[in-house]
Amino acid sequence: MTDTLPTSTASSTEELAGRLFEAGLGAFELATVLLGDRLGLYRALAERPSTAAELARTADVDTRYAREWCEQQATAGLLTVDDPAADPEQRRFGLVPGSEPVLIDLDSPARLVPLAEFVESLGRVLPALTEAFRTGAGVPYSAYGVQHAQAALSRPCFVGQLVQEWVPRVPGLDARLAADSTVAEFGCGEGWAAIALAQGYPGVRVDAFDVDPPSIEAAREHAVEAGVADRVRFVVADVEDPALTGRYDAVFAFEMLHDLAHPVAALRTAHRITEGPVVIMDERADEAFSPGADPMQRFLYAASVLHCLPVGRCEPDSAATGTVLRPDLLRRYAAEAGFAGVTVLPIEHEMFRFYLLEP
Repeated sequence: MTDTLPTSTASSTEELAGRLFEAGLGAFELATVLLGDRLGLYRALAERPSTAAELARTADVDTRYAREWCEQQATAGLLTVDDPAADPEQRRFGLVPGSEPVLIDLDSPARLVPLAEFVESLGRVLPALTEAFRTGAGVPYSAYGVQHAQAALSRPCFVGQLVQEWVPRVPGLDARLAADSTVAEFGCGEGWAAIALAQGYPGVRVDAFDVDPPSIEAAREHAVEAGVADRVRFVVADVEDPALTGRYDAVFAFEMLHDLAHPVAALRTAHRITEGPVVIMDERADEAFSPGADPMQRFLYAASVLHCLPVGRCEPDSAATGTVLRPDLLRRYAAEAGFAGVTVLPIEHEMFRFYLLEP
């Protein structure tokens, strides 16, 4: 077909077709990674390189499926194989050196396996998402079933960076938290940020709010396991509700403001319940729209189309922010909520931008 097209058009056609093929291949391979994670295959291979039969016995899976998965993973460069020319039953597979942080370590910032769960969830919500595009309605967060995946992706940052790197870069916050303060977290999810704050500051108490009951239930379990359940209170509550009360020394909102139907209402709540710092962490969206953007901006927009914008449109009069919350829009939201100004904090992160809202 391309023989009949002008050279430039044929080249563009082939390039786009190749790009979509690579994207589809990536999605397929991501699904096989999710299988390896859920079945414990990577963890078994981390113990020792194995033949397919040995791996099947260790992980309690079928041998023929184990062999096909191992060969597929080796073909994709995700596993090593000692002798490709050996009889299939004798080939011994192992982890690629350096892959453990990506595939196994739950606290590693490089662990991206949970991304596959978002791809999996799209199969569930695509019919509803298609209808939402036609009607302007939303798609409920509960329909996606990705609360565990979201928590798994954010956990390493909260465990390894929140107290160690981020809090010290907020003027006066470290001293405030060290002084046996009480703080609030909006949109806590499964609770890893609140737990990290409680572990890092033995005198701090945290009230953490989220509207998703399964997330709150999981957060309570995590707090018990972490030994901080006596100082962290997880509550099913809507932070947009003007009836939410309390007095806090600081308020945190980590990667949640853009998901809200009424972000200004949530910021008004934050303004009302504290005279201390209000710290917002949200996506590092570019200052302005630009076609042909870098992979991070492409990721943010894809997430917005498929998840964040539909979730945010489930209530009447939604702000319909979407994932791409640019600094100027946050400044407008903060001003409407009564804050005097917004400072971008000197915290470098490829995914997130941090803001301090000034009373």
